[in-house]
Amino acid sequence: MNGFQRTALVLTIIGAINWGLIGFFQFDLVASLFGGQDAVLSRIVYGLVGIAGLINLGLLFKPNREYETEPDTRPVR
Repeated sequence: MNGFQRTALVLTIIGAINWGLIGFFQFDLVASLFGGQDAVLSRIVYGLVGIAGLINLGLLFKPNREYETEPDTRPVR
């Protein structure tokens, strides 16, 4: 995972936490930090989180190296 993907993942996690706060407590952290849902900074953050989510869709289809097996090249006895 490169730095670009890690940044996208962090933004996606921030978005998930914000949605959790909205769902459980009706509290929008991004809006409260940046001046409401209609504020320019809030809209930028919402947009970046959305783009980060789209970028992270690629992680769903990326093979996991930990589970890939290499052929056994040892001689048979």
